[in-house]
Amino acid sequence: MNLRIRSCCIALLVGLGSKGVVLAAMPLQIRPTGDQPEGFHRVFNRQVDVFGLAVYATSEVPATKLMHAAGVLAQYLDNDADGLPDNPRVIAALRKSQGLVFMFPTHQEFEKLDLHRYIPARIWNRRMTIGLFAEETLPAGSVRGQFDATLEEVLHLVTAGGYSLAYPEVFGERPGTRIATAMDKARGGFFRRVPRKYPPGAWYSYDDRSCSYRCQITEYFYWGLTSLLDAQNYPGREQEIRREWKLNTPEKLKKGDPLLFRLLTDPQYRFPRECPDGKYRPQ
Repeated sequence: MNLRIRSCCIALLVGLGSKGVVLAAMPLQIRPTGDQPEGFHRVFNRQVDVFGLAVYATSEVPATKLMHAAGVLAQYLDNDADGLPDNPRVIAALRKSQGLVFMFPTHQEFEKLDLHRYIPARIWNRRMTIGLFAEETLPAGSVRGQFDATLEEVLHLVTAGGYSLAYPEVFGERPGTRIATAMDKARGGFFRRVPRKYPPGAWYSYDDRSCSYRCQITEYFYWGLTSLLDAQNYPGREQEIRREWKLNTPEKLKKGDPLLFRLLTDPQYRFPRECPDGKYRPQ
C-alpha cells in the first residue's frame, strides 16, 4: 500500500454543524491551496474539496487526473449521487481523522522530497494521508487493460480512515474484528506477520512482508470491495493478480468468501454498489 479537469458541477459538503447538518454547498472545483493546514501550500499548489475532505496536488499533476481522483472519492462516498454522503458515520470518522489524498506526478518525485522540510511533522503525522501518483492514475484503465490505482488508493482512505473508525468492532484493523476474522479464514489462519508461505487453499495471499496486520486488512478490504464492484474483471486481470487474490468477480466472492461478501453487502453500512469512474454527477 502506498503512503499511503473534467469540468462538471457537483455538490460538495463544505461544513457540518454539530448535528451533521449541511451548512453550505458549492461546485467541485480546483482551487489554490490555502495557508492551512500549515505548510501545505509550500508543497501543493492546488486542491479539490470533497465533502469536507481534500485532494491535494503538486503543480506537475495534470488537472484531469486531479479531478478524476476527486471524482472517485466523491463517488465512493456518495454512490447514489444524490449530493449527500451515503453514510454519515463514515464521513464523520474521515473528518475526525483529517483524511486527505495527496498527489505527485511520480513516486520517484515524492521520494526525492524532504516533506517535513516544508510541512511540520506534527501537522502531517496527525492526519490520515494516502498517496496517489499521476503515473498510476488511469481514468480509462480497464478499457486499455490496465488497473486505475485511483480505485485502490482512494478506497484505502475511505476504509482505513472511515469505516474502520466508524465501526471499530466490525471493520477495525486489528485482530478479532469481523473483517479480521474473515481475513484470517481467507489466508488460511491467523498470521500477525506476513508468512513466507500461505497454506494451500488460501484465496488471499498478500506477500509484502513489510505490510503489518493492519495493512493486511486494508488490502483485503480493497480486494473484496473492488471485486464486488466488478473492477477486477477485465481481460488479463485475473492472471495478473491471482498470486495475491483469487476471487476477482462478484460471483467468485459470493461463493468463495461468504463472510466478507455478507459484510460488504449488508445495507446498514451503505457500501458503494457501482464502481466509481470519476464522473460524479449528482441528481
